[in-house]
Amino acid sequence: MLSRMFLPDDLLSVARRYAGDPAAWPVTPRFDPVERWYQRIAATPEHEVWLLTWLPGQHTDLHDHGGASGGFTVVSGALTEETVQRGTLRTKALPPGAGRRFGPRYVHRVSNNGPDPAISVHCYAPELTTMTRYDLIDGALRVADVARAGVAW
Repeated sequence: MLSRMFLPDDLLSVARRYAGDPAAWPVTPRFDPVERWYQRIAATPEHEVWLLTWLPGQHTDLHDHGGASGGFTVVSGALTEETVQRGTLRTKALPPGAGRRFGPRYVHRVSNNGPDPAISVHCYAPELTTMTRYDLIDGALRVADVARAGVAW
């Protein structure tokens, strides 16, 4: 149980605080040519914080965060976020310093479509326990699978 409810706005602020102090990260970011690298770097009763790296061409599937709210910010490089709006994908470029906040029913896909590696910091509350992946078929989201913490990540 959360000791206080975080709004997505608060979670973006937390992500930005962690992003602004790389010397305090408990791990050094790594870049994996096969898949995106990620590591949880903080967990409190209120939130958890993840560090992610993205080589050019790496991306997520369309997914939600299992009912968690969140916020993320781009530390270096650039990312692209796609969200579903009226049955089509809407694209937003996220340069260094850009951030997004979202509520518990948010579905998106994040990609590194640029030429340079990227690093981002993500904050969630409550902690992630599931993530649902989706396919966009004929303008509608269809569940592809549900990934569970401790099994899929």
